[in-house]
Formats: sequence, structure tokens, C-alpha cells
Amino acid sequence: MKRIAVYCGSNPGIRPAYVAAAEELGALLAREKIELVYGGGCVGLMGVVADAALKHGGHVIGVIPKKLVIKEVVHEKLPDLRIVEDMHERKALMAELSDGFIALPGGYGTYEEFFEILAWSQLGWHQKPFALYNVDGFYHRLLQFLDHVATEGFIRPKHRDLVLVGATAETVLAQMRQFNPPVEVKWVK
Repeated sequence: MKRIAVYCGSNPGIRPAYVAAAEELGALLAREKIELVYGGGCVGLMGVVADAALKHGGHVIGVIPKKLVIKEVVHEKLPDLRIVEDMHERKALMAELSDGFIALPGGYGTYEEFFEILAWSQLGWHQKPFALYNVDGFYHRLLQFLDHVATEGFIRPKHRDLVLVGATAETVLAQMRQFNPPVEVKWVK
């Protein structure tokens, strides 16, 4: 894997563990020579993961819509900042640039990105690994919900298995490297 997209909160959350996990992930990606692709912001966990990757010598690609640049949430110290028209273009470019995806804790935007990239995988539009970085059990309830949805027949077991989960950055990355997609690619978006 050359590049990994990280989805995460534009807020830091209330637990120090969230910030520590973002720092750990950014540092690990830099050490492993994996480029970070993320939303281009300087705030919340987004800023933390980018700063950690940069601090440890990593390459960071930020992808941000024009409207967020105007709101002054853009990270101004990025070596590679790509300004796009809107959120749709942002998500498409992040997906195109990345070989895999990790979701740290976050809010609506993180979940929206998570489910979209997961749906694309289910449809066979890509075979890239996706993992939830389950910091302090943050994603336990979401995982229970996904199990419920599968039990109720709305997600096939092979599609439920697309979601990798790890409690440390190292575990998440190791699972992504071993990922064997259960879905064959039918279309290329």
C-alpha cells in the first residue's frame, strides 16, 4: 500500500485516547512510508493525524473543498494540498488516490465517508481494504448495528466481512495488508 485515506473528526472528541490514536496512526504511516490522504483540515483529529505524519517525515495529501478553505480550516503546512469544488469531488479524489481506508472516531462526515466507500466496495467498484480504528471501543455499537443489519438480511455475510476492525494502529494496518476481498470487481467507476 502506497497511500491510505484516513477519515476522522474535525473535532478532537472528549477522550485523550482519540488524539493519542490519531498521533499514533499518523506516525505509523510515516514510519511505514505510506502516504496519508485526508480531508485537508487543520482542526480536530484531522489536524492531529496530519501533524503527526508530517512530524515523522511522512508525505501528506490534503483534499479540501473551496468552501472549507474560505472558512480557514485548511492545513497550511501541507506539501500537497488539492482544492476541489465540493464534497463529492473530494470523496472521489480521495478514493482514487488511496489504496485503503481507515476511519478514526468522528462525526457525521466520517460515517458518511465510511458508508459510501463501503457501499462502493459492496457494488464491486473497488477491492481496497477498509478498517475501523476502534479506539477505546468507540465503534462497538456501530459494529453491533452492522451485525444486526446482517442478521436481518439487509447485508450479506461476505459484505459484512468487508469491515476490518482493530484497536491499535498496528493491528489495523496489519489487517489491511492481509485483506482478501470477498467481492469481485464488476464495474470500474
